[in-house]
Parts: sequence; C-alpha cells; structure tokens
Amino acid sequence: MTFYCGIDLHSNNSVVSIINNQDKVVKERRLDNQLDIIDEFIAPYQEELQGIVIESTYNWYWLVDGLMERGYPVHLANTLAIQQYNGIKHTNDETDARFLAHLLRLNILPTGFIYPKNMRYVRDLLRRRLLLVKQSTAMLLSVQGAITRHSGLRLTGAKIKQLTQPDLANYFTNSSALFAAQQTFRSWQHLQSQIEEVETFVLSHCDKDAFKILTSVPGIGKILGLTISLETGPIERFAQVGNYSSYARCVPSLKISNGKSKGQGNVKNGNRYLSMAFVESAHYAAIWEPTIKKYYRKKCKHAPVMVAKKAVANKLTRACYHMLKEKTLFDVTRAFG
Repeated sequence: MTFYCGIDLHSNNSVVSIINNQDKVVKERRLDNQLDIIDEFIAPYQEELQGIVIESTYNWYWLVDGLMERGYPVHLANTLAIQQYNGIKHTNDETDARFLAHLLRLNILPTGFIYPKNMRYVRDLLRRRLLLVKQSTAMLLSVQGAITRHSGLRLTGAKIKQLTQPDLANYFTNSSALFAAQQTFRSWQHLQSQIEEVETFVLSHCDKDAFKILTSVPGIGKILGLTISLETGPIERFAQVGNYSSYARCVPSLKISNGKSKGQGNVKNGNRYLSMAFVESAHYAAIWEPTIKKYYRKKCKHAPVMVAKKAVANKLTRACYHMLKEKTLFDVTRAFG
C-alpha cells in the first residue's frame, strides 16, 4: 500500500490529509503549525509515503525545509496552475488537502521550484533592499519638498545628496521646520547606510561565476547582475530557453483562437523581480550599446516604446540563459546579429 499526503497550510494551523492508492482517506486532522506535531502525525506512514504536497503560500519555508530535513519527499504545489472543477458544490480545508494529495497520486501535480535554502535567504535579503530603496527615495523627496516649500528653491536629488546636516540651515528660517528636515535627512542617511551594507553582504554570498557572466552584458551592472543571478537560481531548472523567457515575463500571454485574440492568460505567471531587472537592463543597453540601440530603434518604428523595450529584454533573457548554460560571456553579434 502506498500513501500520498496533502497539507492545506494556513497562518496558524494546517489540515493534513493522507490518502492511499485507492484515493481513500486513511488519516486526516487539523494541526497547529508546529513541525514536531505535523511530523508525529505523518511519521507512521513515512516509509510508504510517495510524497507530501504543500501549497506555495507566503509562509511555506519552515514547513517545507523542516520536512525535507527529516527525510520526507516534499513537493511545492504551484497554486496558480491548479484549478479545481468549477462544478464542485462544497469545498473546505479538508477537501483542499485531499485534492493536493489526489493530484500527486495521479502524477498531474503542477509543482513549483524549491529554491535552495541557503541562497533563498540571500535572495530574500536582496528583495528587502528594494524596500529600503523605496523608503530612501521617499525620505529624499520629503527633504526636497520641504526645501522648496520653505525657500522657493528647487534642488535636484543629486544636489540634496551632497548636502550635510549643517547645510540644511541655509534653506530654513523656522527652527521647527529645520528640525523636521534634519530628522528626515538623517533617516535618509541611515537608509543609505543600510542599503550599502545589504549590497556588500549579498555580493559576498552570491555565485561569483554567474555574477561575472551576467555583468558582461551591456546594461547589467552590480545590482541588476545580483538580481538576475539570485532570482534565476540554478539555470538547470529551466529545460529550454523559452521556459526562462516565460519565467522572466518576456513573452506575450495571449489566447488565440482561429487567428483571433480571445484575451490574455495569467500575466502574473513568472517572476516580477526578474522581469523588472531585464526591462531595466534593456533600457540601459539600448542607450549604451550601438548594436542593441540599432535593433531597439528599428523595433520602435513598428511598435510602441515599451513593446520595443520588451523585445530587447526578451533578447537579453535568451542570451543570459545560454551564457549561464554554456559558461560564456556576452556576444552582441550572437544575441542581436
């Protein structure tokens, strides 16, 4: 007898359902989100267990990592790709858990990639940098607005970055307004320091070979190189270049029937951080690299600007895929020839 397990994971509890190869529920219960409790519930079936399916929710790290470390075969379900039969009259957490196990039993479970644990946290730290950058920009704009409001002068962001705390007194006559601007400016300085520390830490923990390969592409600097490297992960997980381009959201999500458009597919499929990085890389590459600029301008004659940039981004994703696969540096004639 073989068994299959589905876990419907929530914020504070999980519904664990174990079915046999005849699709019969042999054990099912709602459990607190504690690894030892869930392990104790599943342990009697471990030797005959074909796999455990866990939904790719926001809080899956602790459960997936913990069960894998204890020797369980774990699968991360791709929730966006799973669609239940719309005619079901009643569903609950128990039926959801059983459905995950059922898909595994039928070998039709859409799975997500379980990013290697150690590098996953480095990747998440780089994503945290993006939040710090947004907060830093908000602080800088706040100082800029305060100076304009109280002095009538419009200083550029570059000029404000060159200021010091004492310099702010030249733009404010009111002590309270000066104090508020100084506090905001101090927050900006502190955020900038944090951003630099995060960048240094991530750079020291990234894949140096992949980083060197990616930064050979025009338009890809330190931050974009780190982003693409960490968001991509092991390039071997993409069977073909088209899979990678799709993951980077660089291919259209159209539904075509009889030569006519019937709307769009799931435009949120893929990785938004990777998409953002490649579009930004395309923007800079179309400015600095003559061959890419020529290709971009040619595209602009027949399509809107953003469509042209997306075309350049798609070219870059394909180039990066082959570069990471073959361990070679960027060749503009091969990519845009």
